This record gives sequence, C-alpha cells and structure tokens, in this order.
Amino acid sequence: MSGGELLVEGRALLGEDFEEAPVRVVVEGGTIAHIEELGGPGNDLPWIVPAFFNAHTHVGDSVALDIPLEGDLDALVRPPDGLKHRILRSVSRTELVGAMRLTIGTMAHGGTAGFADFREGGRDGVSALLEAAGGISCRPVIFGREGGEMVAQGLGISSARDVGGSLDEMVSLARRIGKLVAFHAGERDPSDIGQALAYEPDLLVHCTHASKDQLRQIADAGIPVAVCPRANWRFRVTSSGMRPPVRELLSLGGTILLGTDNAMCVQPDMWREMEFLSTVYRVSPREALRAATLGASLFMEPFYIREKNRAAFLVIDPRPSNLSLSRDIAAALVNRAGPANIVRKVINL
Repeated sequence: MSGGELLVEGRALLGEDFEEAPVRVVVEGGTIAHIEELGGPGNDLPWIVPAFFNAHTHVGDSVALDIPLEGDLDALVRPPDGLKHRILRSVSRTELVGAMRLTIGTMAHGGTAGFADFREGGRDGVSALLEAAGGISCRPVIFGREGGEMVAQGLGISSARDVGGSLDEMVSLARRIGKLVAFHAGERDPSDIGQALAYEPDLLVHCTHASKDQLRQIADAGIPVAVCPRANWRFRVTSSGMRPPVRELLSLGGTILLGTDNAMCVQPDMWREMEFLSTVYRVSPREALRAATLGASLFMEPFYIREKNRAAFLVIDPRPSNLSLSRDIAAALVNRAGPANIVRKVINL
C-alpha cells in the first residue's frame, strides 16, 4: 500500500482475551493504527492471530541436534561439563553461528517472532547469537552467563545449586545495572526453587517438581514460569501430566509461559508445544495459546492485536483445508494448524 499502509481483513483474535471478531486491521509504519469492525460473521475470511513468543530456548544447542540422550540431566546439560557444554566448546564460532541461524530461521518460518534464550559462552556467546539472528524476523531476548549478562538483557542462572558462593554477587551486579534475572528451578527436584525465590527473579524456568507451597509463593509474587513440557519428557524428568503442575499454578492465579528448551532434543516449534501442553496437561486451547504468546509482553512490545501495538501477527487461511470447518479458532490453532497454514506474517518489532 502507498504511504506504508497495510490493510488486512479477517476474523481476528483481539487483545489479551483473544476476543474473536471480523475486522479490518490497519497497519501504519509498523504499528496497528486502527482496528475496524466488519459487518457479518466473516466466516469466509482468513484468521488474524498473534505471533508466538518462545519463552525459553537454548538455540546454541543446535550444534548438537539429535545426539543420543544417554545419562541423566546433569550428564547432559549441567554446566560446565555436561555433554552439550563439551560439544559447544568443540565447535568453531562459524559453525555455532550457522547452526543457530538455521534454528532461528526455522522458528521465524513457523510464526515465532521472539524468543528468550539462555546463552552460554559469555560475551562472545551473546555476540554470536546476535550475529545469528541478524536480519531474521524473530527477535532474541538474551539471558547471558559468564559475563554475557553484561551485554545482554538479563542474567540466566542454570540452577542456584550450580553457582555456589558467587550467586549473591552475580545477582546483585545484574540488578545494579538494570538487568533481568532468570533461574532454572525445580527441573529435576524442588530443592533449588526456594533458593531461586530468595532472589526475587523476573522469570523462573521449569518448576517441574514445585510443591503446592512453592507454587503459592510463585503465584503470590507474580513471577511467571516458563514451562517446557516436551523437553521435560525427553529428559525423563517427568512422565506425568501433573509435572510440571501447570493447571495447579494456573488455579492459584500464576502465570504460565511456553518454551521449547534445548534445541538439541526438541524442535523449537510452538505449534507442537501448544498441542502437547493442551493434550497432555489438559489445558484449554486458549490457555495454551496465551502461554505461547504472553512472554512477549514481559520482555518487549506485546504481540496482542490491539491498537497502538507494534504489528506482530500471522494470517492463517483456513479455506483450503478442514480448518474452515472449525467452530473455535483457538482450538483449531492449537490442535490442528501449523506453519503450512500461514499465508502471511506481519512482523514489525
């Protein structure tokens, strides 16, 4: 359109509550300038839905795609000498950047417009990720380690038990310079959750084995939890739809975000993650969709489709397939749709 204006008509999921309505979305200069209601039910229109935000990744693990998962969680991913860390040390920067770029491109192709990554390798690791993401419409929020937090958006702690006596100093420094603080916690057992909560983190990851009391503390403190169900199953830290305790945390008023975790064992595909969450954990499709988009509002411009937001939405055409028969857009997105149904991405972040 002339003057940088874009018009998109469709049945949209609007705002934080995904209110469904036939509308015309007017984008000007990358921002949603107007949302105009259309007459009629709009059943023959495409769907306009928020882009995804992957709330927890390790895209550096792309250099170790589909290695055999032999041994326990510590043997595979605990720093500094877990299997993935040894592989990361063995590859060149060129190999690392190339592998991460392919994974980030794969996320963008599937409709993910942003991701929160725990990045190993200090400042060089952060620099490599920024290089890998350059020019791709999938924006990273980086939690660095080993000094990387100084040039990233935040500090990412593998677990309070892994850091030892330097943890106070690390978190204090991060807070002084205005960085976010995130912890892995409760992935294999609940023993490190209390330690993490003592630092009042901005984000917790996993909480797979959190107790009821810990969940209540998390909810009362308003700390979001990025859950990664498929990775939990792949790493054999759960075999139950009760762990992570997603529904229990939601019932307490907690906030669930959805992530895919280690690229080496789980494809960073939010479509698959939403379906798994909804099917195995009995979470409603709207809750699953909310978890797959909500993370953006914590770290950057929210992806909700509402006036004055930056445009970050997908256009899905249900008409060539049986998606057109669905009576619930959110349910169809979570349980049936995928990247092949995307006909347009409008991403301006």
